[in-house]
Amino acid sequence: MSFAKAAEELNVTPAALSFQIKSLEEHLGQPVFHRLNRAVKLTEVGEMLAPGLQDGFTEISSAWTRARRQSDQSLLTVTAGPAFTALWLAPRLFSFATQHPEIELRFSASLKLVDFDRDDVDLAIRFGPRPDDSLFSRALADEWATPMMAPSLAETVKTPEDLLNVPLLTDDVTAAIKPSIDWDAWFAAAGLPAPEVHGARFNQSDHAVSAALAGTGAIMGRGSLTEAALRDNRLVMPFRLSLATASKYRLVCPHETEGRPHVAAFMDWIDDQAQSLRDLAKDRIFAASADVSAGG
Repeated sequence: MSFAKAAEELNVTPAALSFQIKSLEEHLGQPVFHRLNRAVKLTEVGEMLAPGLQDGFTEISSAWTRARRQSDQSLLTVTAGPAFTALWLAPRLFSFATQHPEIELRFSASLKLVDFDRDDVDLAIRFGPRPDDSLFSRALADEWATPMMAPSLAETVKTPEDLLNVPLLTDDVTAAIKPSIDWDAWFAAAGLPAPEVHGARFNQSDHAVSAALAGTGAIMGRGSLTEAALRDNRLVMPFRLSLATASKYRLVCPHETEGRPHVAAFMDWIDDQAQSLRDLAKDRIFAASADVSAGG
């Protein structure tokens, strides 16, 4: 509702914009705008035109974006969750850049559900229980959780009961995963009553991991978000007992997109990288199939 702002967005002068609108109205045979003192307002005909034209221009823009992405093999846009990006993916991207200097990689750390027809995204890394059949999906790794803490704190934890003497941090994101992989579920798997959780609570998984790294308390740590810290012994797992989830990390994109050279290159690279996550799970004892009293 501003000719001046519209002209700026279209990168034309206000005079040129006014001429185009006048030409449109002459062609239509009636006005589209009411010209008020310091504003403009759509006429009844203008209100009829606006929604359909807006949808039309959106479709044109989407088609143009898809066509550009199809022809441009040098730019790859990937989206993944913020915590997974920060704690697992970002530290590895130098490896991809070294192997594929011809590909410019752009990342969007977001939990937003991707609309591949409208969003400028080639590939999504998503975490969930099942793939969308309308999209190509390739599983990367399963997810699981177990108590984790800084080595200094672990010195006092020899049995599951010892966990009751340390602050138990809560990650709301992990606690919301179904079936549950929270503190109550782990203590139940260990044959113990639900604990009184008395540590800090976080609504971002990477913040909870940072608190555990600082020795603030123990977390129900997810393998995907703590793999680097475990490898470097900044976090330790006092017990082999772990809780599996029905969810996996998956690579998701429109069907046939997976065959484009730069998309395929990234998918093969990240699948190789995810082997470290698969290896990390090999020594775990999962509650669903193991003696739940096992520890150590």
